[in-house]
Amino acid sequence: MTESLKPVKVLLIAGLDNSGKTSIAYSLRGTRNLPTFCKTKPTVRRNILSIRAYDSEYIIWDLGGQAAYRDEYLENFNNYFKGFDKFIYVFDVQDIERYDLALEYYEKIINLLKNRNNVSDFELSIFLHKYDPDLNNIRPNITDEVIDDLKEKIKKIIDKTEFFYQIFKTSIYCLFDKTVTD
Repeated sequence: MTESLKPVKVLLIAGLDNSGKTSIAYSLRGTRNLPTFCKTKPTVRRNILSIRAYDSEYIIWDLGGQAAYRDEYLENFNNYFKGFDKFIYVFDVQDIERYDLALEYYEKIINLLKNRNNVSDFELSIFLHKYDPDLNNIRPNITDEVIDDLKEKIKKIIDKTEFFYQIFKTSIYCLFDKTVTD
């Protein structure tokens, strides 16, 4: 008897290089061991992962974020940004120096998506990533005001009447967890 899976769902993850897209993809796949994250190398072009969860199959397209690849994705937009159910754009909150570049790339993608026939055929999530538990200690210059300013700039680029979107603070790290075993 063959296993009955629901239709394939495609997730597309984009953002600048070093924003944490691959680590997010690994986390979605269920990877939990720290050495895997420590050995992660920059994505060359794209990395496609397949996972099965909740009686469905998911295909994750992790788009490399280096400048040459970003240009290629924008120039050949319909080759990369088609047939997906969820689009995740990742901002590295710890990379304050590149907020403007990340916003510019995000805006270019959003403008190209607006030109599509049906913009409501996918979910849009914006991840403010590397919002790690000890962020205030390791990067005290990343204040609530800095994050609020970034969120306002993101919101100015996109109108909720055009796209439904949600903004999330994300991290692949969690606080200490203790579970009773017996």
